[in-house]
Amino acid sequence: MKRIMCFMVIAVIACGNQAYAAKLIKVDGSSTVFPITEAVAEEFQKENSGIKVMVGISGTGGGFKRFGRGETDISDASRPIKPKEVDLARENNIEYIELPVAYDGLAVVVNPQNTWVNHLTVKELKKMWEPDAQGAVTKWNQIRAGFPDKEMRLFGPGTDSGTFDYFTEAVCGKSGASRGDFTASEDDNVLVEGVAFDEAALGYFGFAYYEANKEKLKLVAIDDENDANGKGPINPSLQTVKDGTYQPLARPIFIYVSVQSAEKEEVAKFVEFYLAHAAQLVKEVGYIPLPDEAYQAALERFKKRVKGSVFGGKGATIGVKIEDLLRRQK
Repeated sequence: MKRIMCFMVIAVIACGNQAYAAKLIKVDGSSTVFPITEAVAEEFQKENSGIKVMVGISGTGGGFKRFGRGETDISDASRPIKPKEVDLARENNIEYIELPVAYDGLAVVVNPQNTWVNHLTVKELKKMWEPDAQGAVTKWNQIRAGFPDKEMRLFGPGTDSGTFDYFTEAVCGKSGASRGDFTASEDDNVLVEGVAFDEAALGYFGFAYYEANKEKLKLVAIDDENDANGKGPINPSLQTVKDGTYQPLARPIFIYVSVQSAEKEEVAKFVEFYLAHAAQLVKEVGYIPLPDEAYQAALERFKKRVKGSVFGGKGATIGVKIEDLLRRQK
């Protein structure tokens, strides 16, 4: 009798564990999109205690690798999906729905004790970060006459980061084209601390991480060398990113939902909650919300299970403004 009772208890626990596992939603990917998805997950779980949302940070590229192997339900991405990621998903019969969730500006920052940099041109950024700069451009006075003869130490996202892909495309002209002798991390908080403790440092990451740490960082205004905005150096802000004057370092950011996972009730419920509450939560964590019509278009795209990417699966796309994104979605 004791054995039977013991077996029944184990069976109940096992069934319970199976039920719990069935309610697990797995998300991974971009550290830039992470604060948004984490905020949405926290609010969602308050109303849906039986569902657990696990949100990881392995970078956009790392997230797409897991997603393309069918290991996650949703992938956070700070750029559109790349051809090799499309191929991986196809090889594993993973279909996906691309949903824009916010707009972001990349912040270029230095240490507050840096007295010589207030703005940089895109050409100067390229001079710092292009592959040929490795081991050759190592001092601030090599960037601009009048800058001090000080060692320059650089901090940036790792190669699995969508922010790395976007920045190198926008600044160096080719995705992934970058010097390798810089301190890299997929965790933007590591980059923040690196710049905050080094007078000669410069780094870049999503604007929300600057906003959350502005007391220990100095923002650098960027002058678009093509003079697209005609206004000289521009700081990223909610307004300049939204109105398109902060170029070329502004971009839409996304979640990608597995079509197979979308058939699970808990995943569909989470995605619909995400799009319904994104505008409010995006702003709370320091990003730029999309217009209501963009979220409505994304919701329709999800409900109709519209597959693929409006960017053609080509990866980082420079100069896409909010109105351009809306046009593509429609």
